[in-house]
Amino acid sequence: MATKLSVNVNKIATLRNARGGNLPNLVQVAIDCELFGADGITVHPRPDERHITTQDTFDLAKVVKTEYNIEGYPDERFLDLIDKIRPAQATLVPDPPNVLTSDAGWDTVKHADWLKDLIKTIQSMGVRTSIFIETDRALIEGAASIGTDRIEFYTGTYAANFHADKAKAIAPYKAAAEIALKNGLALNAGHDLNLDNLNYFISEIPAIDEVSIGHALVADALYLGLENTVRMYKQALIIQ
Repeated sequence: MATKLSVNVNKIATLRNARGGNLPNLVQVAIDCELFGADGITVHPRPDERHITTQDTFDLAKVVKTEYNIEGYPDERFLDLIDKIRPAQATLVPDPPNVLTSDAGWDTVKHADWLKDLIKTIQSMGVRTSIFIETDRALIEGAASIGTDRIEFYTGTYAANFHADKAKAIAPYKAAAEIALKNGLALNAGHDLNLDNLNYFISEIPAIDEVSIGHALVADALYLGLENTVRMYKQALIIQ
């Protein structure tokens, strides 16, 4: 099956919040992204509500018809949102409140017991779980041992090294994907994936179920238009 595109609409909310009011209309953008071919919508409601607000998560839940993915640090507030909304997927990220963006994965060995309990709780709500992770074998095997449904590769390192040596940049992810699949984990990916590096990543690791892309997609849409951009990212997910 083709890799799915989940559009992260955080940056749309950032633009709206910069001026106040409801322009651009976050809900309408999400509806349009689905209309243009997106397979899902992702949000990351941070405690300071600097982009996605708590109300946004509920407003989007009423209209998203594809897969709704809510990501965040699994504190009491986050778990309450997941329980009330019951999205298709909850993606757990190890971000403290003041972090600018998600830029590291979980230590699934150090936090094994805590994560295992969290994952059981979320799965009991009927919600698929994914945890943000890097390519270390021990951490991936740790992810399998705590019972998560999926892992999401942090692809910032891949993106940073792509133009210098794309084969070298993808190598640890290919090895990690093989380990994950052998341990029964499904695969997501996200962070700094864009129209330059996305197709190569998917072509080399076709088992990726879903990519979550926001910042680059919204930036491209400023020049290319939202409909055209969503369709271009969908095209980039087709293995040549």
